[in-house]
Amino acid sequence: MIGQSITRNSILLGLFAIVTGTLLAGSYLLTKDRIAEEIRKAEEKALLQIIPRARHDNSMLDDTVPVGTGATELGLRTDKTIYLAKQGQSVVAAIIPATARDGYSGDIDLIVGVNADGSVAGVRTLSHKETPGLGDKVDLAKSDWILSFNGKSLGSPQASGWAVKKDNGQFDSFTGATITPRAVVVATRKVLEYAAANAEALYGTPPSNSEAGVQ
Repeated sequence: MIGQSITRNSILLGLFAIVTGTLLAGSYLLTKDRIAEEIRKAEEKALLQIIPRARHDNSMLDDTVPVGTGATELGLRTDKTIYLAKQGQSVVAAIIPATARDGYSGDIDLIVGVNADGSVAGVRTLSHKETPGLGDKVDLAKSDWILSFNGKSLGSPQASGWAVKKDNGQFDSFTGATITPRAVVVATRKVLEYAAANAEALYGTPPSNSEAGVQ
């Protein structure tokens, strides 16, 4: 009797596992497309903060260029994606990922929108570990400091101006926190240099500084 009871319980447990697995699989199949769509919407929302819909008529998520860790000026830890904003067949801006590796508390992951004319369309901080109330002001949710890059370019300000005011540059730092904004300023300038060197691959125009290709 004991053996029969164990066998019966084993069968019931097996059936339960099969039914549960089937339900979970069915639930996943029903929700995976919805989840993927929500992720896509979230990604697009982040890009649209930099390049609004009025400036492009394509899906930036579908017009992309891969960029690898070989693009050393971007500081990337892993391979990532550059998103292109187009009007018709013309690229009006590229949203380029970058990592400032010298933040006070480690990496600061950014995306930098660079217009075809070489000016900054916008910068956003995607992730960081900076000190709350100090270095976390690189996050737009905490401060509008990140908006100070809008419209800047390699020539405006000149090279010496691409620094925080404590280093005789043009960008504000935070009270009690200079390392974090300094890292973001340097990283943003490096993105502009990368965009200029890779202008032909990104915008279809000759590179203004060098013939380096997208890596």
